Amino acid sequence: MKKIITALIVTNLAACSSMSDWSWEDSYSHEENIEHVAVVDEEQNMTDTANNDQELANSGEVSQQKSRIDSEQVPSASDASLKFQNDYRQHLLTRMNEIGRNQPNRSSRDKNINFYVRGLMQDLVSNMKYVNASTPIAVTSFVMLDSNFQYADILGKQLSESFIHEVHKFGIPVIDFKATDFVRVTPDGDFIFSKDYLELEGDLPIKYAVAGTLTKQLSGYLVNARVIGVESKAVVASAQGFLPNNVVNQLVSSGFNDGIPLSSTQRSVD
Repeated sequence: MKKIITALIVTNLAACSSMSDWSWEDSYSHEENIEHVAVVDEEQNMTDTANNDQELANSGEVSQQKSRIDSEQVPSASDASLKFQNDYRQHLLTRMNEIGRNQPNRSSRDKNINFYVRGLMQDLVSNMKYVNASTPIAVTSFVMLDSNFQYADILGKQLSESFIHEVHKFGIPVIDFKATDFVRVTPDGDFIFSKDYLELEGDLPIKYAVAGTLTKQLSGYLVNARVIGVESKAVVASAQGFLPNNVVNQLVSSGFNDGIPLSSTQRSVD
């Protein structure tokens, strides 16, 4: 009997020892799993936080970049005017250089008045301000500096015609104020131009005008050209040039005096 009781006690103690060992090992393994999960969760949180910070930083950079792009895409009126001036000036200078390269060097005897007007136009554009594609401009006749500014000979009139072409060619809107609102049909021809101010439109959106004076010299004419604000009277561009006599004398007035055609150096009344 004592042996049986002793065997039962030994068996129970072994069983208890085995259960105690299993519980401790299982508990230890469970704690390791909990710590591992906690570490993983902490690392994931740190990763998510870093990603969120990066996304916020990228969002701020994109927002700043978008604001900068928007501000660049919507320039102010003054910036637009300045951009037009720079583009216009560069376009003109490039074109003038191309014309100079494409044309052979010629003596002054082979050059007509349009050649010299192109040079004057280049000089005007190089210092022009405020004039752009939205400021209509008019071109008036050039007059003698020592006159009463009430008469223009064929030279002064042809200078204005040449400037109309040059100004229009380089993108500035030109208003021809001598054009009427109708076409006059006559046996002598069909006409839209008139020199009768009563037939011309008096209210035109002219912002600037090209005008100039001529000074006679022994070897030719000194030309003073400028662009003037119609309302402000401010000079916004200026140029000076010289027309040799042999170029000016190529212009022949349609008027006659005793059967002899009058050159531009001789004034005639139209």
